[in-house]
Order: sequence, then C-alpha cells, then structure tokens
Amino acid sequence: MSSSKKDKRRQPPPDPAPLPGLFDAHTHLAACGGRSPESVKAILDHAESVGVSHVVTVADDMVDARWAVQAASWDKRAFAAVGLHPTHAADLDDAARAEIEAMVADPRVVAVGETGLDYYWTTRSDDCADPAVQRDAFAWHIDLAKRTGKPLMIHNREADRDLLDVLAAEGSPETVIMHCFSGDRHVAAQCVDRNYYLSFSGTVTFANSDELRVAAHTTPLDRMLVETDAPFLTPHPYRGQPNQSYCLPYTARGLAAVKGLEDEEMAAILGGNARSAYEVTLR
Repeated sequence: MSSSKKDKRRQPPPDPAPLPGLFDAHTHLAACGGRSPESVKAILDHAESVGVSHVVTVADDMVDARWAVQAASWDKRAFAAVGLHPTHAADLDDAARAEIEAMVADPRVVAVGETGLDYYWTTRSDDCADPAVQRDAFAWHIDLAKRTGKPLMIHNREADRDLLDVLAAEGSPETVIMHCFSGDRHVAAQCVDRNYYLSFSGTVTFANSDELRVAAHTTPLDRMLVETDAPFLTPHPYRGQPNQSYCLPYTARGLAAVKGLEDEEMAAILGGNARSAYEVTLR
C-alpha cells in the first residue's frame, strides 16, 4: 500500500450532513478513545452536531464492561451494554458472573451483551474460546437477560444455524437485538419471525453487500436499528477509515435508499425503534 493510501486510511471521514433523530445502537466508546469524561464528551458532542443524540456503548471483555458503565455515568447521552464477547467466553468464571450481574442492575445499563457465537475466530486465533465454551456462556447471558428483563445484544459471525438453535432451545428474552446483522434474506426472515430487531451497520453500504441490502429491504421498518460498531465498519465511501458515532448518518441514508424513504423519515423511525428496544427515555 502506498504512503498516500495509508495516510488516507488513518484520516477520519468528513462530517456528514446533519440528520436529526438518530441513535447509535452499538458503538465502542473506549476503543474510539473515550476513556475519560472529557474524551467521551468530545465524541458525543461531535455525534450530536450531526443529529446523533444518544449511543449505546458496548463491552467485549470485563475491562471494557467497566469502562462502558463509567462512560454511561459520565454523560447522559451514553447508555451501556455489558457482557462477554463470545471470543472471551472462557473468562466467564464465578467472579465475572457476579460482576456482570451487578453491572446489569445499573439503570444506565440497557442491554446484556454483546454475546453469542463467533466461529470465524475459532480457526484463526489461539485465544478464541471454542464453540462449546461459547455456547455455555451464551446460554448464561440469555438467562441473565430473561431474569433482568433487559434486551439481549447478539454477536453472530459465521454461526447462523447454531446461534438460532441455541436461542430456540434456551428461549429468547422478550427483546433480542441482532447486532451488526450480516445474514442473508433467509436468516433475516427467521429473525423477523421471532420478532428480533436487526441492527444494520456500515456493512450495508459496502459494494459487495447486495444480499445484505436485500435482507434490509425485506425487514419491516419497526424491526430495524442502525449502528456504527465504531471504530470498525466505517460506511462507504470511507471503508477502512476510522469510524465514530458521528458517521452514523451515512449508514442511515444508505438504509433510507434501500427502503425507498426520505432520509429524515428513516432517521425518525430508526431513532424511535432504538428508544423502544432499549426502553429508554432520552433526555
């Protein structure tokens, strides 16, 4: 890669035109540099300037879970989701269970997760928990969501059938959010049949994501969310560059085009769905 291309990949995308009413359903503030009250405020000020009023910041491991809860206490525009990413499922010992349960009781924590199954990394990383360990941890998170009445935030990578089977066997919580939905139209239909929310990230704008756009097109409007998964998955035409919540309007506009709606109408629907899914009153 040339030095000019490397420099471009390090540059953040330009600000999109504002699109009021949006809610980033899944981001990682700590990974975006939000590790202090001042840095979280700067990220959220930037997002709010283009219409993104609130975010849910999500944990991968126990350290990130603590950061997420702190961020949600630092700034009222941030809520938190806590749990162990499936690649970290082996860390779910008794102490971690007790700490996660205590964190989920915090009113600023609006979801359990991200949890689920990730078969991509099982063959690519020696540090990734094996599928059996992932399934046991997933079942525990499902039970926690049901016991606490909070939404379950799902991570699914190359595990469609097994993940849906585990949810069916354990019994889904009332609210399930399929974070960064990446399945085809058939997986989308199964999720819709179960009344799950499908949260679409910047991947829906990628040139090679025709099938994902079909899935979005066939998903009912009241089952759709939008997210950044920042700092990852920056939407087209800025794929590979650093992502933050302020980039969310790019993806929202992509979804509006897929659904044949005006941008402002799509933003209002997506923001309203997030408030309903997370059962939060925005201030």
